[in-house]
Amino acid sequence: MTITAFTGDPSEGAAITAIYGHWVENGIASFELEVPNQAEMGRRLSTLREAGYPIFVARAADEIVGYSYASAYRPRPAYGATVEDTVYVKAEHHGTGTGRALLTALIEACEGRDYQQMIAVIACEAASDAPDKMASIRLHAKLGVRSAGRVRGIGKKHGRWLDTVLMQREL
Repeated sequence: MTITAFTGDPSEGAAITAIYGHWVENGIASFELEVPNQAEMGRRLSTLREAGYPIFVARAADEIVGYSYASAYRPRPAYGATVEDTVYVKAEHHGTGTGRALLTALIEACEGRDYQQMIAVIACEAASDAPDKMASIRLHAKLGVRSAGRVRGIGKKHGRWLDTVLMQREL
């Protein structure tokens, strides 16, 4: 597996759209309810690139199997040195180290850009008393991202209420 910077090539955008679309339809990681089309995902990725945020793709056997990017945590200028991380991996590549490689590359890139804080906003089941067993939370914790709280019942998707776990890493 290799991690490379996103180039903006349409084939990368198509792969990212497909990966994200799967999780919008089948998971809770995104609170989005409708899968954005490739043009919309391309617009979002272009906006991030133009703003100077790092974006990475993971390739295995010439196939994009995951991606990560940083984005603004909040739009107000006082939050300018704080980023939110995003990592998505194809379901069949979970547990292969892909997420760790993508998040590691993202953390290193953000440190090199003088950001001060990285925030992870991770969805979990509202009924779960043990969100630390979730793969995304474990991944973030292994890379020095620490729990910063939990917001209960903040969203509803697939007919169930969801919480978000906030995690934070000083860069």
